[in-house]
Amino acid sequence: MVVATWNVNSVKARLERLRAWLAAHSPDVLCLQELKSTAETFPVLELEADGWHVAGAYQPTYNGVAILSRQPLQDVLVGLPDGEDDPQARLVEATVGGVRVISAYVPNGQEPGSEKYAYKLRWLDRLAAHLRARHRPDRPLVLCGDFNIVPRDSDAHDAAAWTGTVLLNPEVRARLQALLDWGLVDVVAARHPDGGPFSWWDYRMLAFPKNLGLRIDLVLATPGLAARCTDARTDRDQRKGEKPSDHAPVLATLED
Repeated sequence: MVVATWNVNSVKARLERLRAWLAAHSPDVLCLQELKSTAETFPVLELEADGWHVAGAYQPTYNGVAILSRQPLQDVLVGLPDGEDDPQARLVEATVGGVRVISAYVPNGQEPGSEKYAYKLRWLDRLAAHLRARHRPDRPLVLCGDFNIVPRDSDAHDAAAWTGTVLLNPEVRARLQALLDWGLVDVVAARHPDGGPFSWWDYRMLAFPKNLGLRIDLVLATPGLAARCTDARTDRDQRKGEKPSDHAPVLATLED
């Protein structure tokens, strides 16, 4: 099974790029984030015509997540089912071929001390609670998405410059560690112990040509699945060309 995750930063702006990438790479599952689309405007018909099953959580202008799969999606869940009133579309999950797949878009947080940062920390706590309440680490599960967290200093082009921001500080790293401690493995980090490869580059300051990036798009798998990972990489080519997303797809191959 090839599982991929990609923050497309507006599916409307990048639909043809998305469809071309899917045709070229044909992953078994693709988790998408930052759709910026309503249920009515999301291109379900076009993607279904290309042979994809689709489930999503939609929100106009901001956020939005989806799962695309070659196999039917079963037991679809939209949002964190903890009873909190949260209008932001940041999570969708479904079962694909016996594997529970979660597509998540973790809040950015704006700046430490802000209301948006408090929401980020709370959302991550809720995600950890959801895993504890609804899932088990001895079962096949993969959690993919834009985490807006730099896991290791070596996952940033200049960790010192990012330290203390909403993407790199002890509080957000502790929340990520809580997910790992529950029973998840960062499969990219496992295969790239020296850091990287980056998955996000700012649109400004020639960040991509200079490789001034961060690794914030993650594929986390329960140990049994992670042990089957034979490849994990970033498709840098999708950050090139005309009107790319500021994120590149991340792919992990999990052998049967």
